[in-house]
Amino acid sequence: MSRPDSFSARRRRWMHRVHARLSALSRPATGFVSQPEPRTIGSFARGRQLLAGNYLFAGHLIEAPGRTLWDIAAPDDLFEDELHGFGWMDDLAAVGDASTRALAQEWLWAWIAQFGRGRGPGWTPDLTGRRVIRWIHHALFVLRGQDRDASEAFYRSLAQQAIFLGRRWRTASPGLPRIEALTGMIYAGLSLQGMERLVDPAMRALAKDCRVQVDAQGGIPTRNPEELLEVFTLLTWVAAALGEAGRSVPPDILAAIDRIAPSLRTLRHSDGGLARFHGGGRGLEGRLDSALASSGAKGRMPEGLSMGFARLGAGRTSVIVDAAPPPTGAASVNAHASTLAFELTSGRRPVVVNCGSGAAFGAEWRRAGRATPSHSTLTLAGYSSARLGKAKGGVPGRAEWLMDAPRNVPVEMSQAPDGIRFQGGHDGYLRTHGLTHARTLEMTFDGSGLAGEDLLIALNGAGQRTFDRQMDAVRLQGLPFALRFHLHPEVEAELDMGGTAVSLALKSGELWVFRHDSRAEMSVEPSVYLEKGRLAPRATKQIVLSGRAMDYATRTRWSLTKAQDTPISIRDLNRDEMDVTT
Repeated sequence: MSRPDSFSARRRRWMHRVHARLSALSRPATGFVSQPEPRTIGSFARGRQLLAGNYLFAGHLIEAPGRTLWDIAAPDDLFEDELHGFGWMDDLAAVGDASTRALAQEWLWAWIAQFGRGRGPGWTPDLTGRRVIRWIHHALFVLRGQDRDASEAFYRSLAQQAIFLGRRWRTASPGLPRIEALTGMIYAGLSLQGMERLVDPAMRALAKDCRVQVDAQGGIPTRNPEELLEVFTLLTWVAAALGEAGRSVPPDILAAIDRIAPSLRTLRHSDGGLARFHGGGRGLEGRLDSALASSGAKGRMPEGLSMGFARLGAGRTSVIVDAAPPPTGAASVNAHASTLAFELTSGRRPVVVNCGSGAAFGAEWRRAGRATPSHSTLTLAGYSSARLGKAKGGVPGRAEWLMDAPRNVPVEMSQAPDGIRFQGGHDGYLRTHGLTHARTLEMTFDGSGLAGEDLLIALNGAGQRTFDRQMDAVRLQGLPFALRFHLHPEVEAELDMGGTAVSLALKSGELWVFRHDSRAEMSVEPSVYLEKGRLAPRATKQIVLSGRAMDYATRTRWSLTKAQDTPISIRDLNRDEMDVTT
């Protein structure tokens, strides 16, 4: 995705460069006052790939053994951002041997030589904050064996970046980017000689953002679960670093941690991964459990919604439903038209999924991933429940926001005779077709079955008149709809029972069976699974129930039932999708 080309965006980037170069003129800091414990979690496999010269960032693989990262022509802005954010240092530190240390040292001091004077694309508040955190976390790893001149260059560059953050953090976008910048400021202020003055203003600003950006449900405006985890992780790092330095943590930061923790528990599937909604992925392996454990927050999952999501959990099965209006305005820049979509995971195996964010695979995949057909829910007449449109008059280069999205999304959670029931609806098709989509999901107490009902209904006279006009336009042939159930790539799906059911075989040995009430036509069709850390979308399948809405009310019933459980002798602990790059 290209950077915005509006006048304000160009001016902001120009001012970043000005302040970066001014910051580079200073010569403060000669060492650490204290150093927070390293808390970032990297991937051993990715660290080994980097050592072999296989550079996989933002969905692009560049094989360049013997070349530094900074000699590579970045294929897009996302790739470049990952380089300058230094997240790869976590992966090298996860290996932690002499070879990866030498590589980390080479790349870090090459960055100082090439970009340390305020040049290059890495001088934005969020990237600088992200970079400062990694440098401080892994300082012992990279400083080992370095001479005095190299160490002084390291500390000087860190301090210059801290000064830049002190001048430019206010220009970072609200939410995760600003929290990254402020966390970097606090880390630098606590750790570096002469930088103590940065701590108090950064803490005040972070406390204010916690009050404004983290709502009563423990959610953030983007409603992106993975982004919520990143915010939570940064706040726990700040709290721990302040505690280690003997300073009190602002109450607003502690309160935000306590609000977010129960929401993350709601958004966590039975396999430990996050639900994939609104541009978020499953989260780095181990990051969620580590963050929850280190936070000390003991809050239980709430009875109602968390960040607009509902969770049905029983036995070894979890279902997470998008049960609120999608984000609006600037917060919707990565949001999806996914209202009432759900994901189902059984034990350690995802079964029904959403396609996910295609941002790593280019603009077209990103756009496709945001549309309703890429989610496990209903689409009507080829329409998404929300449309994509240019923000603020269609300024060239500006990212697309969600437009004409559902606004009325009533939801009720209750007990069913043999389990738990979710009921919800949305008005995303009301203006265009006069119909409301209502969905009911019922999970059994033991998690072995999920029964669903999807209803398209014209609730009042105005809706009926709109529906009649649409029916006239198609000569009373009915409005086509499709119910989609996207399957994880590791689920083997086959039509069964003479085409009246679909058998779903999991690698754990479980067997699930999908059935419907025969009012719609069922098919198994191609689909894709879009996930970070891969070179291309993964081919998979989807179950599609298609039909036509002929009346003011059209009802479709379906069910997913576990026909065979995982054998007791098998401990299904591994997910094959992790750390795979081909």
